[in-house]
Amino acid sequence: MKSSFAVKALFFLSLSFFLFTGGYAQTKAQQKAAKNAAKEAAVKAMVDSKTYVFIPQSVSPMSGRVRQITPDFNMVVTPDSIVSYLPYFGRAYSAPYGSTKSPLDFKTKDFQYATNPRKKDGWDVSIKPGDKDIQSINVTITSSGYATVQVTSNNRQPITFNGYIQEVKNKK
Repeated sequence: MKSSFAVKALFFLSLSFFLFTGGYAQTKAQQKAAKNAAKEAAVKAMVDSKTYVFIPQSVSPMSGRVRQITPDFNMVVTPDSIVSYLPYFGRAYSAPYGSTKSPLDFKTKDFQYATNPRKKDGWDVSIKPGDKDIQSINVTITSSGYATVQVTSNNRQPITFNGYIQEVKNKK
């Protein structure tokens, strides 16, 4: 008699444990899906509003090795200006005399900006500064916020940055 009670109690505890953990796992999956959906909506809003900061994590010069870089570098994109503070590694075919500043360290209000959705995921952004030595800045942004920036210059080798985008924080 005691053994059948123990078996029933063990069965009931096991059943309730499986039901509880199954519900918990589903809740965690739903929470993760909701968090991803919120992240995708935030990235879409940043791309649509043309307001975001690109934070590079690594740089790939045309010749040379991939280098990890500090998070001090960035490129701020707003509807009326682009402020770039990115390093340059590579060959320059011609450069201004006595220049010590990176060619990717600039601010401009004269640029063209175009956004196209990608077939699978994210957006392709094309930026063409009008008053700089830079031919184009092509940004590929995924819906999760990761981004690749390719800079093509008139007088320098191309360079690629990998990183992510985040919201522009207003300075107070």
